[in-house]
Amino acid sequence: MSALFPTYARWDIKPTKGLGTKLIDENGKEYLDFIAGIAVCNLGHCHPKVIAAVQKQLEQLWHVSNLFQIEGQEKVAQLLVDHSVGDYVFFCNSGAEANEAAIKLARKATGKHHIVSMKNSFHGRTLGSMAATGQDKIHQGYGPLLTEFTYIDMNSEDALKQVVTSETAAIMVEVVQGEGGIKLMSEEFAKALTATCEEFGCLLIIDEVQTGIGRTGSAFAYEQFGLSPDIVTLAKGLGNGFPVGALIGKEALKDSFSPGSHGSTFGGNPLAMAAAEAVLTEVFSADLLKSVQVKGDWLKEELKKNVDSLSIVEEVRGKGLMVGIACEIEVAPIIEACREKGLLVLPAGPKVIRLLPPLLVSEQELKQAVQVITEVLTKLTQNLSVNQ
Repeated sequence: MSALFPTYARWDIKPTKGLGTKLIDENGKEYLDFIAGIAVCNLGHCHPKVIAAVQKQLEQLWHVSNLFQIEGQEKVAQLLVDHSVGDYVFFCNSGAEANEAAIKLARKATGKHHIVSMKNSFHGRTLGSMAATGQDKIHQGYGPLLTEFTYIDMNSEDALKQVVTSETAAIMVEVVQGEGGIKLMSEEFAKALTATCEEFGCLLIIDEVQTGIGRTGSAFAYEQFGLSPDIVTLAKGLGNGFPVGALIGKEALKDSFSPGSHGSTFGGNPLAMAAAEAVLTEVFSADLLKSVQVKGDWLKEELKKNVDSLSIVEEVRGKGLMVGIACEIEVAPIIEACREKGLLVLPAGPKVIRLLPPLLVSEQELKQAVQVITEVLTKLTQNLSVNQ
């Protein structure tokens, strides 16, 4: 009997070791990990430079609180500012905390409370970030949420025009919806967001918790959509498994986060900063980011070539190494079958298979994954055809 709250539908796998793209369970079975902690271990499991950085810091200083000057925060903040459109950084511990901070900052800076977010979005499970999330199933059972959120369909310019007013504080959006099914923002909608924010004086918040830190082939995904957000939120890949989140904001927002206006006990602690600095030094490399684009394009094309013609496959889509296979049926049995063959993938909603391999995945490992997915989808298509 477990003493844990049953908040997760756990798989019957107990990982005991991870290295690069591989996970090994308690029975010694090896898995090719195309989940990477849900876009967290972008450099793979136990990356030697991240390990070395954290081990060094472990022997020096763990925690002192934000009453003190913490050198690591300055270094990581500068790396984030140098590779983004932002000017200042606030550190926290998770994506939900980063989004909570973004909501607070937008409301405080504008003096307005109305925020527009997207249907099928996911921004976290705190009360504020949950209210920003456009999914009823996330809201159920928790009573009244933070008010003044309006949800619209992603890529609907008409809906955007109908809901944004001079009383809107911010528009909050993922340029690629992760939990919502690997749905990409259109170029037209990106342009409409910029024009709308300029017209009504509202802020643009881009949630890069899943798409950031190289996942889509650029430092941040918004770069590929011609956007210049006022606020960017980060977590997941920032620490490669060490809990850390961040908010990046533009110069005009500085005074709204003055002393005492917001805080986080563990945010930006020396251990997290050591991990983040090591990660960013590796990921914010032109060669690595280019390789992610090349690998991602190859993966999408190979999947299309192999599974697009199958009756149960609707579409292969994605950006960089964030790829979804939209299916006509629920994908739970497909994910289980892949797992049995040693490939770990996960859902993005009930009918989308989500692939999030480490950014350092090899060509051979990509081929292995395509082969397993093709075999599983082909066999399932044939079985369904026979039974009809």
